[in-house]
Amino acid sequence: MTIEINAAPTILIVDDVPDNLVLMSSLLKDLYRVKVANSGKKAISIATSGTPPDLILLDVMMPEMDGYEVCKYLQSLPVIRNVPIIFLTANHEARDEQTGLEMGAVDYITKPIVPAVVLARVATHLQLKASADFLRDKSAFLEAEVTRRTSEIQAIQDVTILMMASLAETRDNETGNHIHRTQRYVRILAQSLSEHPRFRDYLNRDTIELLYKSAPLHDIGKVGIPDRILLKPGKLTEEEFDIMKQHAVLGYEAIAQAEKQLGKDVDFLVCAKEIACSHHEKWDGSGYPYGLAGNDIPISARLMAVADVYDALISRRVYKPAMSHEKACEIIVQGAGKHFDPDVVHAFLALDGEFISIAARFEDSETDLMREIATLEIVMGEKINLE
Repeated sequence: MTIEINAAPTILIVDDVPDNLVLMSSLLKDLYRVKVANSGKKAISIATSGTPPDLILLDVMMPEMDGYEVCKYLQSLPVIRNVPIIFLTANHEARDEQTGLEMGAVDYITKPIVPAVVLARVATHLQLKASADFLRDKSAFLEAEVTRRTSEIQAIQDVTILMMASLAETRDNETGNHIHRTQRYVRILAQSLSEHPRFRDYLNRDTIELLYKSAPLHDIGKVGIPDRILLKPGKLTEEEFDIMKQHAVLGYEAIAQAEKQLGKDVDFLVCAKEIACSHHEKWDGSGYPYGLAGNDIPISARLMAVADVYDALISRRVYKPAMSHEKACEIIVQGAGKHFDPDVVHAFLALDGEFISIAARFEDSETDLMREIATLEIVMGEKINLE
């Protein structure tokens, strides 16, 4: 195979007069690779077959298809659009030159030609094209590099969140399907509210994606809760519940500590911190850990509050049976304006069918429950009877 290195630029000469083709070919052939066409249609065929020429010298006055028509057509083709076209014509009127330049030609040379002028202008426009091609190639490379690095950063973010969520799963007595369900509940709630006047400035596409990815970290703080409390199958005492409530702050601090190690705040963890810390806050201020109320509660946490409570209600656990969707909805509605942001509850009700679909798709299996029971039996040191 032969590889051409620094091959001479290719020039396509288009003219219906054979003598003009011979004259121009003789002038350029020692410096460039020359192709010729004696009609507009032939020129288009040559220009669009294989590698495009580096420059086109185009006569204006030709039968069937004049130079202006050829120029207009070639300019419409993405592969040819960046090839410089120089009109070569006997027309001397200023308006003819203006027409040619307006059509996209880079220059306009009148006949009879002056060889030195033709060579100078051809060389100039080839240099300009080479520079433009270099800049386009560099821009394309930089764009590809930015895309690649952005993809890498995105992958690192995803892995970081997944790793932290997996860590929380190993300590919690809820199944991984709880995480899959709640993050999808949060996403559809966010999408539904993205046009709502109260939420649209916050719930853009990027934020919704962050909410989806951050939702699995809502209970990351449970890694700091003792097994005797976290895995207790029965009702917690008041003292035990006070300890359990600490998981909200522990989750926030765990993420904040990771940021501190980096020496700066990390944008993609903002939602994660909000959700971990505030998803147990209540609209009327009676929640924990800080008793936030109303709009002081981050939107991300308000969405998670509905998603988390709904899933807890419909899920079967060692210490409780599953509740029906209808009963869970009734409880959510009763909590509007007390536990939950009323507008979020309204969106929840409008998404009734989608919540059911997600719950069914990621339903806990009997194996999940048996695994939960086995874990609890190990921790408690005794058999658990579900009957």
